[in-house]
Order: sequence, then C-alpha cells, then structure tokens
Amino acid sequence: MNEELNKKAAEAVRLLEQKYPDAACSLEYKKPYELLIATRLSAQCTDARVNIVTKVLFEKYPTLESFAEADLAELEDVIRPCGLFRTKAKSIIELSRMLISDYGGELPRTLDELIKLPGIGRKTANLIMGDVYKQPAVVTDTHCIRICRRLGLTDSDEPYKVEKELRELLPPEKSSDFCHRLVNFGREVCTARSPKCSGCPLSEVCSAFCARTGAGEK
Repeated sequence: MNEELNKKAAEAVRLLEQKYPDAACSLEYKKPYELLIATRLSAQCTDARVNIVTKVLFEKYPTLESFAEADLAELEDVIRPCGLFRTKAKSIIELSRMLISDYGGELPRTLDELIKLPGIGRKTANLIMGDVYKQPAVVTDTHCIRICRRLGLTDSDEPYKVEKELRELLPPEKSSDFCHRLVNFGREVCTARSPKCSGCPLSEVCSAFCARTGAGEK
C-alpha cells in the first residue's frame, strides 16, 4: 500500500508541476520576518486581504524593531481587516521582541525553534523552512488537507498527522513547492464546494473522483 501511495504522490507532484510550473507563496514580502508576520495575519483570512493590509503595515513599521516597539492599539487598528486583530497584534509584538532578544533579529533556522515564537504554529514554521531556508517542508493548510484527502493520500483532517504522512510520501526536495501548487489548485479547480472535476488534471489519481465515477485509479 505504501508503494502505491508513493506512486500516487509522485504522479500528483508531476501533474501539478505541469499545470503550475512556477510555484510560489502568494503572500507578498521582502524580508524573511515579513513573511512570518504576513503568515500570522493569514490565519482565518485570505492571502489577498493580507497582501492589501501588509502594504500599509510594512510601510508604517519598516523594521523588526519598529514592530517590537509598536503601540498595541495602533497595530491593532492597522491589521483589523485581517480579523482576530487583538490576538494577532499581541503575538506580532511579542515575536518581534523575541526575535531581537533571542535570535539577534534573525529567524530561527529550525522548525522546533520557530514554533517557540508567540503565535507561530507548525504551518507557519514549515512555510518559513521551505521558502526562507529552502528545506523540505509540508504546509498543511486547508487546501492541502482537503485535496490530499480527496486524492487518497491521507484520511485525516488533523494537520500534524497529515504533515507526517505527506513527509513519508513526497520527495523531500519537492514537498514545499507541492504545497504551494496545492493552494493554486485548490483555488482554481479543487475548490471546497463544487470542485471542477470535469477535465481535472488529477482525476486519474483522485480516489474521490474514481469512487464517484467508478473509474479505476492510475
């Protein structure tokens, strides 16, 4: 069964590479810590809205030190459109201070250290490991979990379990880009509601499609 799943995962990787040759994070940033903050803001918020907010945010707070010294109420006001603004503002100030005091203003280089930062979980930490440090990473956001369940690469909806299972299935050097491509695919084709199964490039390796249509999987 593991061999079959590995083959399915490899084919899914190949097909998504064909459909989306350029894999990139949709969050806009110039500095590594800006990606950390933008990803913190993206919790229960669209990347499109985060990108609108961060254009103002990163201009108002141009350095990590300015975030560390930010007035909480003022920061809350800027990021309010992203939702959960009180919790997010507090953690942004705290993580900025911790980066300065404990890491000399640099992002930690391991996942275990990244998740020690206030408000930072495994999803964000994996994104940093993949995009900033170019290390194997699996970002189990809602698109990743939904699509991988439909494909039959996992039967779990628990992010950490899905991450562990995908790490065993995906080529390490392709795992981070695969997750980026899943985001594009999830927005355009394999949507949460009414997925566009007709003509889907992954239909031949999709357990959900094959179960519904009676077709055999590749």
